[in-house]
Amino acid sequence: METLPNLQIDQPCSLFNSTCSNLQQIYHYLPGSSFLLRYIKNSYQNDPVRVVLELFLVFFALKYLLSKKYNIENNDVQLTEEEVDELVDDWQPEPLVPSLSNSEREMLDNVPITVGPPGTRQKMRNGKTLVNMAAFNFLGFLGNETLKTEAVRTLRKYGVGSCGPPGFYGTLDVHKLLERDIANFLGTEDAIIYSQGFSTVSSVIPAYAKRGDMIVCDEGANFAIQKGIQISRSRVRYFKHNDMNDLERVLENIIREDAIEKRPLTRRFIVTEGLSLNYGDIVPLKKLVELKHAYKFRIILDESLSFGVFGKRGAGVTEHFGVPIEDIDLLIGSMCHALTSSGGFCAGSKEIIDHQRLSGLAYTFSASLPAILAVCAREGLSILQKQSQVLATLRNNVATFRSIAAMIPAISLGETSDASPILHIRIHNDVVDKLDLSPKDQEKKLQEIVHEVNRDGFLITRAMYVPDQELFLPKPSIRICISAAHTKREVEKAANSIRAAVHKVLGKCK
Repeated sequence: METLPNLQIDQPCSLFNSTCSNLQQIYHYLPGSSFLLRYIKNSYQNDPVRVVLELFLVFFALKYLLSKKYNIENNDVQLTEEEVDELVDDWQPEPLVPSLSNSEREMLDNVPITVGPPGTRQKMRNGKTLVNMAAFNFLGFLGNETLKTEAVRTLRKYGVGSCGPPGFYGTLDVHKLLERDIANFLGTEDAIIYSQGFSTVSSVIPAYAKRGDMIVCDEGANFAIQKGIQISRSRVRYFKHNDMNDLERVLENIIREDAIEKRPLTRRFIVTEGLSLNYGDIVPLKKLVELKHAYKFRIILDESLSFGVFGKRGAGVTEHFGVPIEDIDLLIGSMCHALTSSGGFCAGSKEIIDHQRLSGLAYTFSASLPAILAVCAREGLSILQKQSQVLATLRNNVATFRSIAAMIPAISLGETSDASPILHIRIHNDVVDKLDLSPKDQEKKLQEIVHEVNRDGFLITRAMYVPDQELFLPKPSIRICISAAHTKREVEKAANSIRAAVHKVLGKCK
């Protein structure tokens, strides 16, 4: 009887030992079990703190997995019908667009409205026909009968649009022909076309300049360049508009800072315009190229307005100054202005162009240029090469207008080039100081001048900006666009009309 308790105790012990033995045997059959056991023994002997930490993490993981899950559906606030009705009554929707000020409303009400196709002589909704001096129709190709015929023929053959990005199924034969023609006309290895003029430069810049790279940009750069630089997220320095001495100062400071801070070598670009949209003057390209070579920078030159206007053949400021096209790393142009089509292009070496076919966002992700517009751009370029005398007519019209406008008191044409078809008329600084005119007051006076000239048979407009978005807001101005399609008499009459309007409006302020 005395051995019974011992038997009762030994039986569970033997069962436990046999179970452990069996588990141990099974464990040793598992792949990698010996390595895991050795790891645990070594960890416990050599780094017990690590074992404690791992045990804590295992405990935390188990607690997290077994804890009650958070359910967002159970946190809804239950409202009564009265509370719901009260919230609905108190809710005020935000306006889709901000409310207009009195001056903005007045300006909007007085905006002239056109009807029919654009042209050198524009029909208005009130029935009058005005001489259009507000459009970038420099060569007068708007309404050209040859372009109309080609547009109709292309529309019947290709339809309205390509319905796809160029890299997928949006590239047509007319696109490749247009790229070839532009490259041959400019003398570059290759060219690439974009479907929008604005997005061309704002896409080309971030295709090459990235975070950490350096961009030196003209303060007077147009809005598309500003957006491209913003997208690139590069380091940016600005120099005074077309001031090469200030540009050299900025470049010297960059080189000095790089040496002091031991910055790594990055991509570096100088960005500017051939013909300034905001000021109407031409970049001093020869000096710019000298600085490029001296400080080892690349040039991104936006010739959206100067392409088709300057040079013996209309090839732009490179031809105007006799600068080899190879000195310009990226030459950007627009087909919206001189060629009266749509879209833009970038010309350069084959390697530069091939890179954009994968990295140019507006090229990769936007639908390609409709065939009708590509053919019109090709035809416009062909007409320019066949009728080069149109450039001489344009320059004569510019000289005629400037000779009269330069004699108008109380206004200033700034540093506008003698050959520039874009002229900005601004109230002279002496008059601004004498009459104590704020920028808003200047805008009102210039708008009154616009209305007077419109009544006299000429369509002109103030230069419009987005004040909250412009980095360096230009002074208020009236932007005049001269065209080769204007007659000499029309140009003279327009200049005299502006002189009479300036005298009438600013004469009241004395």
